[in-house]
Amino acid sequence: MNRIIGIDYGRKRVGVAVSDPLKIFASALETVHSAKIIEYLQNYAINETVELFVVGYPKNMDNKPSEAAKDIDAFLNLLKKKFPDIPVVLEDERFTSVLAHRAMIDGGMKKSDRRDKTSVDKISAAIILQSYLDRIK
Repeated sequence: MNRIIGIDYGRKRVGVAVSDPLKIFASALETVHSAKIIEYLQNYAINETVELFVVGYPKNMDNKPSEAAKDIDAFLNLLKKKFPDIPVVLEDERFTSVLAHRAMIDGGMKKSDRRDKTSVDKISAAIILQSYLDRIK
């Protein structure tokens, strides 16, 4: 079954989320060190058919790319080079970290667990992917 992968790229860590086969909901999958994300995605694609990457793209309030966009642009070039047959869609990632923290609080996660940035990254990836899935329905 085909899957859509959501990605919240950061300099140190990358949050990864995956859609269900029916492309209705997104689930947080993993947080991976940024130096190993391509290898992780290649290994994932061995076992699952990936039909699309949805990558969070940072924008300022004026809708222009933020300072972090240059790091993501470099990652996008690498992603397209390593996976030339899989399309990439950009999804606005403004406020995803705030929403991820809110989701952890609402889900009853302890304060000490909410400090773990790896949780924030993969939940942010799920929020980015869910935003895309909701928009295409």
